[in-house]
Amino acid sequence: MSEGRDAPAAVAAAVEPRSLFVSAPDGRKLHVHSYGARAASTLPAVCLPGLARTGLDFDPLARALAGHPAHQRLVLALDYRGRGRSEYDPDPRNYNVAVELADLQAVLMASGVERAVFIGTSRGGILTMLFAALHKEVLGGAILNDIGPVTDTEGVMRIKSYVGKLPRPDSFDAGAEILRALFGAQFPRLSGRDWLTGAQRMWEERNGRLVPTYDEKLSATLDGVDLEHPLPPLWDAFDALAGVPLMVVRGANSDILSEATVAAMRARRPDLALIEVPDQGHPPLLAEPEIIDRVARFLAVCDLACSRVTV
Repeated sequence: MSEGRDAPAAVAAAVEPRSLFVSAPDGRKLHVHSYGARAASTLPAVCLPGLARTGLDFDPLARALAGHPAHQRLVLALDYRGRGRSEYDPDPRNYNVAVELADLQAVLMASGVERAVFIGTSRGGILTMLFAALHKEVLGGAILNDIGPVTDTEGVMRIKSYVGKLPRPDSFDAGAEILRALFGAQFPRLSGRDWLTGAQRMWEERNGRLVPTYDEKLSATLDGVDLEHPLPPLWDAFDALAGVPLMVVRGANSDILSEATVAAMRARRPDLALIEVPDQGHPPLLAEPEIIDRVARFLAVCDLACSRVTV
């Protein structure tokens, strides 16, 4: 392995990410954003983004968690293969959860992480549940950000409509307007600065033009999904989280995680902590100070639960 919204601002500004590069089992280069340092009293946090997203989505949260005045911790935010600074795969069939689970295991081993709290957004939450079914002993806690065992097909079809099909803007300002047109109904209170930040994470400048920060061949992962062929439910994987401290975050305007699915999750896990984020859809940004504070307090609970188990 080689190194290559605010809470509080003074602390967050002091925590700058480092770039780590890890070899996947098949030799592909994987990029990880690493924040902070390992602390004996706290669990690392492993942040897993959505399908066509990168670890930078977690930047405000990661800075705040790593530099928390009372509970500093190591935070790792992954770029899956084909996303961000990770190597693209020439065979798009390898953009699947089985390969990504093996990549995740390689990152944890290379980083020396034996136990961590997983924070999974959308596809990252699916990976969290599936990883629990395989390696439950690694999970010291889990946060599922706008995802559950049942994924609403309407939302998946919306995602399918734009992944790998976005227009190429001629500026980040133009990109911000593209994102506002696509997602403004779900996120009505975002500012112009928020949309510009989103554009700077969705596209990057390469050879004098803006291109997506992911391999557009990722669209093939959704080829078999339609209204008659929804994603299979993952209740067995969700149940693998039994005994693991669990938080669920839902955007009030989400079309991926329904209120009915959340109710069914709570019926199986009455102890799960729930945050519903108003005026946000899929997925919540996890960038507001009050949300960051609630996540930080949940992670402190996970630290305490882990210390009780290991004593």
